Amino acid sequence: MAEVARKVITWEDYLQGEPKDLECYEIEDGEVIVVGAPSGEHQWVIKVLLRVLDDFVTSRQLGIVLQAPFDVVVQRDPVRTRQPDLLFLRKERGGTPEQIRQLKRLEIPPDIVIEVVLASEEETERLEHKLRDYHRIGVPEVWLVYPEKRAVEVLVWAEDGWRWHGLFFSKDKIRSTILGETDFAVGRIFE
Repeated sequence: MAEVARKVITWEDYLQGEPKDLECYEIEDGEVIVVGAPSGEHQWVIKVLLRVLDDFVTSRQLGIVLQAPFDVVVQRDPVRTRQPDLLFLRKERGGTPEQIRQLKRLEIPPDIVIEVVLASEEETERLEHKLRDYHRIGVPEVWLVYPEKRAVEVLVWAEDGWRWHGLFFSKDKIRSTILGETDFAVGRIFE
């Protein structure tokens, strides 16, 4: 996603609804970074993964899966937010429909953050920044979805950085420290 505009805001601006009329943005140290629309491949993978993951989570009453755009607050001053492609929040931590519907943003770390990763130098750099922020706020697990490799990599939080948990390919089921083993194979995500 290419950056197309920048604007600096405060926490008070953010609470008043800034940035207005934007969906694809993140805020880094008060600077609103508007990103271009994702590709069709990116959106398709998110659509399918949302469907299969939501079916898995809902059938077991584990919590809620949300898709971007939905802000995760990293810090208030200067304002820093992220919009993961998908996130999972356990019901014990507020992941119920009633609780989620009341939120304008998430100010606690999600239990799982999922990012679809497309190969480009710009995306690699943005992903590094996102991973640092997710680690900083204590997200326990991150899934990196690679459409070109048809694979999902799972990272788990450790005090000194992300620890590699596994790389799962087409016929593999994803093994998660949060969700256990999924009932769907990775290949379904890329159909």
